Amino acid sequence: MTRIINNPLMLGFDHLEKMLERVGNVPSDNYPPYNIEQVSESALIITLAVAGFDEKDLQVRVEDNQLIINGTKPEEGKKKVYIHQGIGARNFQRAFVIAEGIKVKGAKLEKGLLNISLERPKPETKIQEIKIVTSEEE
Repeated sequence: MTRIINNPLMLGFDHLEKMLERVGNVPSDNYPPYNIEQVSESALIITLAVAGFDEKDLQVRVEDNQLIINGTKPEEGKKKVYIHQGIGARNFQRAFVIAEGIKVKGAKLEKGLLNISLERPKPETKIQEIKIVTSEEE
């Protein structure tokens, strides 16, 4: 594996390298289209256009810092003959890599749009005093 962060002063960032590698492996399919909106300093909403999908056809889950949305259309008994088919109705999987600490607050399907709310809690300032011992104290 080629190291992306090759700085000896940056310790413990292996997870960041893995996350960047995972982003590079996400397929670049543009279906379904989506928006990412920042609604406050600590809140985001991802909106996917999922026209034709019911809530039972959709699955939203978080797996190893990855938000994964699946849409599966049930098989239709009778095949339709289209003169023009411009409305996408195929199965999909859309994945977003999310940072440590980001929480998925919920998902809401409304008017053909799936809104997924995310929140980034404000980090707490952590200060730890380290006692220095001498070789005589060991």
